[in-house]
Amino acid sequence: MNVAARHIGRSTDAYRPNGPVDPLAPANRFLRLHAAFSAPDGKFARPNDYGTSLWHGVFDSAYTRPGDFLVQDSDIWFIAAQQKLLPVLCVQTNRTVSFARPSAQTATGLNAYGGVSLETATTLIANCPASVLGASGAGKPAASLPSDTTIGAWTVLLPATAAADGSPIILRPADFMTDDLGRVAVVAGAELTSLGWRLTVKQATT
Repeated sequence: MNVAARHIGRSTDAYRPNGPVDPLAPANRFLRLHAAFSAPDGKFARPNDYGTSLWHGVFDSAYTRPGDFLVQDSDIWFIAAQQKLLPVLCVQTNRTVSFARPSAQTATGLNAYGGVSLETATTLIANCPASVLGASGAGKPAASLPSDTTIGAWTVLLPATAAADGSPIILRPADFMTDDLGRVAVVAGAELTSLGWRLTVKQATT
């Protein structure tokens, strides 16, 4: 795979996250290697289709592992799986996302404003490249105002993430997601698979 990558691939930087914040920080870069990426058929015969973020990676995987990020010019992938005798499964990212958990009331009786606020939420993951695809309509806000539009829903793929002490970061329904476009969404479904997180999020509306 290394010999093939050196012939058909391009120089690529590999990053290994050290905690749930800024996985592409300069200090996390640990390797430079040649890599090439093909559509899931692995034949380098056609480009990838709309709505598909899965790619097969061709590179020397002896030094990488699932959860690592690969940066090639302006394109970013994360490694989803490195199974023996099989191609390396990579996910191309298109957004940078952060996740936060709303804070609960800290006292009984009279409290300050009790609604959900991003300013008081606890950050879980910050500035993580992820695949955000499949925007679709999913109903309307309960207010049913004349100007209301359908609520956008997305499928989000990102690697499993651990805190600096090694404990896993667990995402749950009702957690907030924000992205680099300024959109705010709420996690509706969270599934931790062997390939990482697969989330269903719905755009937050007022």
